[in-house]
Amino acid sequence: MNEAPGWATLQRVIFPPESGVDTMSLYADAGPATGARFKESDEFARNTKPVEEKLHLVGSSSRDVHFDDLLSRHSIRVRAGEQLSLGTYFNAFPASYWRRWTPLRDIRLVVETAGHGSVAVYKSNARGTVQRVDGARVDGDSRTEFLLSIKPFGDGGWYWFDLASGAGDLVLKEARWEGPPALRAGKQATIQITTMDKPDFCLANIRTLADHPEALELAREVIVVDQGSRKVVAEPGFADVAARLGSKLRIINQANLGGSGGFARGMYEGVNNGSDYVLLLDDDVVIEPESILRMMAFSGRCKKPTIVGGHMFDLYSRSTLYSMGETIDARTFSPSQPHEDMQMRHDFSVSNLRQTPWLHRRFDVDYNGWWMCMVPTSIIRDIGLPLPLFIKWDDSEYGLRARAAGYRTVSLPGAALWHISWLDKDDLVGWQAYFHNRNRLITALLHSPHPKGGDVLARSFQEDVKHLVSLQYFTAQNRLQGRDDLLEGPGRLHPTLGTQLARINEARNSYTDAQMVEDVDDFPAPALGAGLSAGSDSRMPAKKDMVRWGVATVARQLLKQPSAESLERPQAYLAHLDNRWFRIANFDSVVVSNAEGTAASWYKRDPRKLKAMLKLSAVQHARLFRNWNFLAETYRSALPDLVSMESWRKTFDDAGKSAAGSE
Repeated sequence: MNEAPGWATLQRVIFPPESGVDTMSLYADAGPATGARFKESDEFARNTKPVEEKLHLVGSSSRDVHFDDLLSRHSIRVRAGEQLSLGTYFNAFPASYWRRWTPLRDIRLVVETAGHGSVAVYKSNARGTVQRVDGARVDGDSRTEFLLSIKPFGDGGWYWFDLASGAGDLVLKEARWEGPPALRAGKQATIQITTMDKPDFCLANIRTLADHPEALELAREVIVVDQGSRKVVAEPGFADVAARLGSKLRIINQANLGGSGGFARGMYEGVNNGSDYVLLLDDDVVIEPESILRMMAFSGRCKKPTIVGGHMFDLYSRSTLYSMGETIDARTFSPSQPHEDMQMRHDFSVSNLRQTPWLHRRFDVDYNGWWMCMVPTSIIRDIGLPLPLFIKWDDSEYGLRARAAGYRTVSLPGAALWHISWLDKDDLVGWQAYFHNRNRLITALLHSPHPKGGDVLARSFQEDVKHLVSLQYFTAQNRLQGRDDLLEGPGRLHPTLGTQLARINEARNSYTDAQMVEDVDDFPAPALGAGLSAGSDSRMPAKKDMVRWGVATVARQLLKQPSAESLERPQAYLAHLDNRWFRIANFDSVVVSNAEGTAASWYKRDPRKLKAMLKLSAVQHARLFRNWNFLAETYRSALPDLVSMESWRKTFDDAGKSAAGSE
């Protein structure tokens, strides 16, 4: 790269590695820059229909990008007479984000080519309308520059460019988006990976960093916090990768303190080693290493210290973006809420960036998941480390705490990795239910702006009922235990961080729905005709009928004993997709597979458990309602100590001793 004085690279054009053929739609599209088009000549015609209903989509070319035309991670060939668009997720420039969060108002696009053809520059607005901005003919070895304003991008919009070849091939040698140098001099991050028995994933990501020296150059340290029994250092190939990283790689072994304990350790070490940022990475991911350069470039130019997060694509459907940003519903504190203007699980291979109007809006978020999130150490020194929550809600609580202190979070388009989506996990049931419910309520106690937490307690009780009528008694018990522990106060959070999971697992043997069996043939076969009767309704009740349905269902399950036969053999086998509370509620006994498809468990209806747990849930929620203000003040007063470097240091010391004692 030959940057001119006064200009620095903000974002380079990149292409997938050889192993990434299934991600091509995220990097390049064949054909011209066609996109959303309005059916009416005036998009603001006097018509009450939503804008989206006035659109028709004009796709890009039906041709695919030739994978064998990829020449390197930064170079591609456009065959004679063909066109290529870089108006894609990884190569379009998210101008509205730079306009909103940085003082930049002008950028420069530099395109270096070889051969005969043309370069055309386009932009979009927040409605997704495509507009041609500039263009140039190129011949031979050419360097073409475009000075572009980002002032009009207040609400949304992207820049990108397209290439068209002439009679011969046109080669894009490299291209980049440039801006002024960073506002802050900080240029190094601690890259931290928390891992728990996923040494293969973890080693692959360390190797990716070793293979991309420009990303590794930004790292003061690469720290792996290994909390598992299958150690990364024992993985075949570790010694070779470790030698390549040298002194930059540090492995920390500690007892399992969950994600919050692992990420807190990385943040703690990043503050102490003098890093400017801490980049938090999950272990079971595949990273796009260019994202690190982009996050650093963006963060260094933000108006004030800002948490910068990356997006998450589906590891099993790699062209599918899970979410463009996360928000918190202040009334319900529901988990994983996408921004109201976005769609979940968008597949770019079906509808590209230019074809999808909502992708052109700028989304402002409350937090970013810690699958990939970069936190300035100046923020950590100001607001502290994460809460000791083990797993769940540590990232969202931290985002809300930062916001309250005047720091914002930006989920930056073009910075991303691939991770297993939540749809392929059972993280709301089983042992994780303890942490989900407890930590959600703690977060609401700390941050809810509404009296008594708004609707969070009502929703929590409704969820208990759903789990109970679904015969998920182990899940319900964990939610009950979590609220009991919450009511004891914040003083138990640090001391039980490394022991709570073992305590939860001790209760598994008392609940058949917690016993996972790999082969369904190990269960008795259902009897013919033992499933739902023809008169049973397995559809979700209408909203207006929900209360009546709930009362009737709970009454039936309390008063009617399950048949003797159902206790000896299940009435049916159900796939995970069919494991819905309104369907399971009709059974006395059913075998249900898990989300991963690796095992199944046997749900058995038990009126005694239902009665006892339902009563305790009602008592707990009433107590929480009465004592909400007192509990909120108790947790808020304890917060500075809970998240302090000193409190966490003591917890890390104990965890280190436990890890050493188990070896």
